[in-house]
Amino acid sequence: MPAHNHNEHDAEDICTACSGLTEHAQEHGDSCSCGHDNDAHGHGHEHKQGDLNWTKTVFSGTAITVGIVMEYMGVGGFIPRILLMAAILVEGYKPAINGYKGMKKGVIGIDLLMTIAATGAVIIGEYTEGALVLFLKDISMKLEVIAANRARHAIEALMNLRPEVAMIKRNGDEIEVPVNQVVPGELFVVGPGDRIPLDGSVVDGHTTVDQSMMTGESVPVHKGYLDEVFAGTINLDGVLFVKTTRASAESMLSNILRMVHEAEERRSPTENIVNRFARYYTPLIITLASILALTPPLLFDAPLVPSVYNGLVLLVIGCPCAFTIATPVAMVSALTSASRNGVLIKGSTFIEEMNKANIFVFDKTGTLTQGKLKVTDVIPFGVSRNELISVAATLEGNSKHPIAEAIKELAEKENIPVLPTSEFQSRTGKGVEATIEGAGYCIGNVKLFNENDIACPEDAVHELEIQGKTTILVAREDQVIGIISLMDTRREGAKEAITELKRNGMKVEMLTGDNETTAAAIAEQLGFNGYHANLLPEEKLETIEELKLQGNVVMIGDGVNDAPALAAANVGIAMGGLGSDIALETADIVLLEDNLTRLNYIQRLSRTTLSRIRENIGISLGMKLIIVILGAMGTISLWMSIILGDVGLALLVILNSIRISSVKPVGPRKE
Repeated sequence: MPAHNHNEHDAEDICTACSGLTEHAQEHGDSCSCGHDNDAHGHGHEHKQGDLNWTKTVFSGTAITVGIVMEYMGVGGFIPRILLMAAILVEGYKPAINGYKGMKKGVIGIDLLMTIAATGAVIIGEYTEGALVLFLKDISMKLEVIAANRARHAIEALMNLRPEVAMIKRNGDEIEVPVNQVVPGELFVVGPGDRIPLDGSVVDGHTTVDQSMMTGESVPVHKGYLDEVFAGTINLDGVLFVKTTRASAESMLSNILRMVHEAEERRSPTENIVNRFARYYTPLIITLASILALTPPLLFDAPLVPSVYNGLVLLVIGCPCAFTIATPVAMVSALTSASRNGVLIKGSTFIEEMNKANIFVFDKTGTLTQGKLKVTDVIPFGVSRNELISVAATLEGNSKHPIAEAIKELAEKENIPVLPTSEFQSRTGKGVEATIEGAGYCIGNVKLFNENDIACPEDAVHELEIQGKTTILVAREDQVIGIISLMDTRREGAKEAITELKRNGMKVEMLTGDNETTAAAIAEQLGFNGYHANLLPEEKLETIEELKLQGNVVMIGDGVNDAPALAAANVGIAMGGLGSDIALETADIVLLEDNLTRLNYIQRLSRTTLSRIRENIGISLGMKLIIVILGAMGTISLWMSIILGDVGLALLVILNSIRISSVKPVGPRKE
């Protein structure tokens, strides 16, 4: 088969698990390495769910059963043979066509193996064996399609939960409109108990919303004015009026589903190795089967028919289906399981990379903290607490700086009045000066006070700063009247996540643009192995590159200003992807909500998945080897070899892979 430039697929149109074609093969109708064409896999537009037509299977099964019973009872003359031949033709027609197409392209695949085996069985008079081989192979293929579809349906079922109509307010009336006809900017209404049909922003009403279908969290989330809501989530109580922010096809749920499908197409290194091995394995089996069939009669004067029969057994055993599905079925199971638990993994390669990781690097702001300052200490000198807050809020009244916003929020929360000002002057990067009720006031950092020759309570400031707090001084004329300290709110679960990672033997580092004192305080509070402070974005990138010299690095950031570092790491994980298009697009793995304890879940999922894959490959190769030995000794029949070496193995691999879905997020362990 000609090679094509497909980065993710290593220039090969390989059939993953004999139940899926690459995008190129789907578009061009090519065969896969097994010799199956597009229609055989059910990946044409009209056969999206795979070849699960049971009519011919039921007919063949009935014909074979009746034929075997009649033959055993010695009745019916040629009728049993006719029934068995009918089953062979019905079951063998499509594989023969696919095998021929594959052979023309230089592909020796499973369909060709089955065709040769069935034809050989008929030639030596083993009609029952030939019919059973094709029938059991058909069952095996259907099991694989069911397994692949089951994993995909698990996440696609989310889309089916989204309502098909929305109650839209137009010209004062409420009318039902199909969701695909609603445009951004329109207002829709959601009643208690209803599913939210589209992504939007709440303009009126308040309620709690169950977002567990997307985030995996069972705790409902409060929604009020200007909060975002997402298609498919459930409004538990209250009536919401929501302004649509995205069209139906561009909703967060649609984006997540699209990325899950794209992730299934990105193969891990193990998958590519297995598929390449299968390409050489199948021709090797045909060669060995030919040697086993012809060598004894030609060199040792052995009977021809038993030798050919043993060769056919080896040929049937050679079908690599169970071996080729060992990795992809497990990976798809892991990807879809993660999606149901609020983690979007953009390809099986990142599951493998997570298993290799030994260094976890966290950005501070927006990841370990919520990126929102909060006043922690108000220390007045010679004035009341309320007076200090009032003066500070007045001075910060015209500023949009995060420090100013936090101080104004405190004043508003405690109903402390803001005073009139005059002669307002901003000192960029240092603070603000103004006149209040005839007196000169200033608020700012130590630099401003040093410039104005105002003595600072250095011991008090230092004591607060070593706790990782930002300190602001307030003065009247040349006298300090108080200190206000602020701190970024620590994200819930951050310390627990870091503790668990260290318990698992990971090295944990922190990156921040903050000063050395603040960085040291946060690192100590959360238990980091080390930290890197005063970093510009390009310096964060350089730090990641340096850490990669020590091992495999996972970088966790907020997905907004950490894109270069996320891209440079072996695995980039973005926080809070729910509602963030930037986070969804920039990272390799996205935590759909702000829950750092999901990192431990991803590690367990990765370890379990790789363990299941090793088990699948070991079981497949071990069983094949045993049956090959039995076949060479002539102690196993054709139909028994396919039951043990194909149908049984495929079922075992599928069931073992499904066990991956039992890995669930858990709360942090207690110390």
